[in-house]
Amino acid sequence: MNSVLYCLHNLSQKSHLRRMEKFTQHGDTSCLLHTIAVAYYSIKIAEFFGIKYKKRDLIRGALLHDYFLYDWHDGEKERRIHGFTHPMTALRNSDRDFDLTDTERDIIKKHMFPLTVIPPTCREGWIVCLADKYCSLYETFKKEAYRKINTKITGDYAELYKEIQMI
Repeated sequence: MNSVLYCLHNLSQKSHLRRMEKFTQHGDTSCLLHTIAVAYYSIKIAEFFGIKYKKRDLIRGALLHDYFLYDWHDGEKERRIHGFTHPMTALRNSDRDFDLTDTERDIIKKHMFPLTVIPPTCREGWIVCLADKYCSLYETFKKEAYRKINTKITGDYAELYKEIQMI
C-alpha cells in the first residue's frame, strides 16, 4: 500500500487527480478510491500468481486508468457509452498531465477489454484489466466496499493522504 500511496502522492503534485474524489465510480465508491483499490489489488494478483511485472508502471497505470475527470452518472447523452469511450478520455488526460511509458498507455487505453476491442499487450495491462473488473463488481454490490483500504489510508498513511487531499 505504501508504494501505491507514494505514486499517488507524486501523481497528484501537478495534476487534476484530486478531482477524482468528487466523482462516484460504482456504488458509493469514489473514482479516486476505486483507482487506489485497483492498484492495490493489481499488486496482490501479480504477487499471488508470481507474475513478473513493472511495479511503477502497474501502479501508475492503475491509478490513471479512470482519469476521465467527469461524472459519468450525470445523465448527459454522450455518457451512455461511457464504458466504451472513457479509456481514451483517460489516456488523453493522462498524456496531457504526465509523462507516460508505453506500458502505462497500454494499461489505460485497454483496461476495458473486451468492451474496447483490442486486448492489452503487456502483462501489467492484463493484471489491471482483471483487478478493475473485480473491483467494479465488488463496489457495485458492497456498501462501503473498501473499509480495510480506507482504514489503512486514514490510519497508517493518514498524513500522506491528507497531504494528497490538500494539493
